[in-house]
Amino acid sequence: GLLNLLAIFVIATALVGVFAGWPVYNWATSLKPSTFGAAGIGGTNGSGQVPDLPNFRGLIDKDTPESALTRKGHDGRDYQLVFSDEFEQDGRLFYEGLDPFWQAVDLWYWQTQDVEWHDPGNVYTEDGRLVIELTKESLADSHGMGYLGGMLQSWNQFCFVGGYIEVSASLPGDTNITGLWPAAWMMSNLGRAGYGGSLDGTWPYVYDSCDVGTLPNQTDPTTGLPEIAPSDGDQYHDNDLSWLSGQRFSRCTCPEETDHPGPQYANGTWKGRGAAEIDILEATVDAGQGRGHVSMSAQWAPFNPGYRIVNSSSEYVEYFTEDCPGNEYLGGATQQVTSGLCLTDTSTYNSTTNMNTYGVEYKPSEQDGWGTGSITWTQGGEKMWTLHDKAMGPNEEAQISQRWVTAEPMYIIFNLAMSPNFGRIDYDNLEFPSKFRIDYVRVYQPNDQISVGCDPKANPTKDYIDRNQELYHNPNLTSYGDIPRTFPKNRLLQTCDA
Repeated sequence: GLLNLLAIFVIATALVGVFAGWPVYNWATSLKPSTFGAAGIGGTNGSGQVPDLPNFRGLIDKDTPESALTRKGHDGRDYQLVFSDEFEQDGRLFYEGLDPFWQAVDLWYWQTQDVEWHDPGNVYTEDGRLVIELTKESLADSHGMGYLGGMLQSWNQFCFVGGYIEVSASLPGDTNITGLWPAAWMMSNLGRAGYGGSLDGTWPYVYDSCDVGTLPNQTDPTTGLPEIAPSDGDQYHDNDLSWLSGQRFSRCTCPEETDHPGPQYANGTWKGRGAAEIDILEATVDAGQGRGHVSMSAQWAPFNPGYRIVNSSSEYVEYFTEDCPGNEYLGGATQQVTSGLCLTDTSTYNSTTNMNTYGVEYKPSEQDGWGTGSITWTQGGEKMWTLHDKAMGPNEEAQISQRWVTAEPMYIIFNLAMSPNFGRIDYDNLEFPSKFRIDYVRVYQPNDQISVGCDPKANPTKDYIDRNQELYHNPNLTSYGDIPRTFPKNRLLQTCDA
């Protein structure tokens, strides 16, 4: 009797599985797995790990107020929220693998000769804020540097193309004391900040033409042209215009080369790619005046003579307030800089309650064609200045073509550092720990131009990163040649096979 009952139960269970379970299984397996904008399915990070968080979240933070889910753009278009982090949950840490969208790096940022080591332990959440801390430490506890800072990245975890990013923050320190360097910025996913091997030949190129602009030093090695006046070069680099090693992923790359992220066009040419940089803010102080400024900028390569834009008329550049004039610093042999230097609210320095908002609304040139791209920087919700892509148009003297407002997938970076390259460090009067507090970060995109993810079809990155892991995970590489490897062949320098 017991065996008969058991047999009936097994048969009934099987029938339920066929008639009830199979439709559910068929429906579930037909769904397209979601990456939630991260690097892997289900919101895994770039290492394939799923964070063990009790309240695992998606792209939009559940703590974002309903009033912040949409906005009217400065361009008049309707925008929707596509990503947010309100940092309301205290005690979050950002070591590798702990968060679906963020990772705090563990390295010395040698590119700008920082005096601190970036330590993941100096990045955490407290009192509903993201805190990036700069501390004074013993040499033994700071990799021999004496100071620890922090850098948080969404590299290869959350990226977006075009739209508006807004950061609400309190700046560290005091407007009477120089030395701290807080920053909120974006970079293209093909370059990872702090990892020199990934940046060599990619940063800060925004170029899709085949000409001398792709070559090392922006110079034809046979003719030595173009000839640039010494006064239009960098006085700290032998008056040369460029010391860049050339564009690694260029329109000139030979068709048979495979060490290129793509895409490749039907005629065999490759799309010019790079690691663009747009800075939401880099904060500094005028100690003599007790005032704070933020540089709101973009970086470009190749360069114009004297690092000047094509034209400063309103068709190219617009300034909306006297408190944000054009920055006198225009760049040097490793970058051309377009920047507004904007006064900021002194009451928001070293405050746990007073925050100011900083933002960038940008439209890639690629979306609707050359002449339609622009970048607008904002503070307190108001426009500070706008750069139109025409300002970076062709330059006959340098023999280069236009530089685009980038359509590369961009990731977010927050950091707090000190560097003599950025300004005088007043070691005697700076107070430690210093804290850069961020209340929230929100990303919006036009309703008809949603593009979230680090591997878009038009500008893919995943396959190349997967094939070149060391470039993106070994911070000790200072150049691409450290692998060792040479740049893909450029048809202006080498003979192509096809």
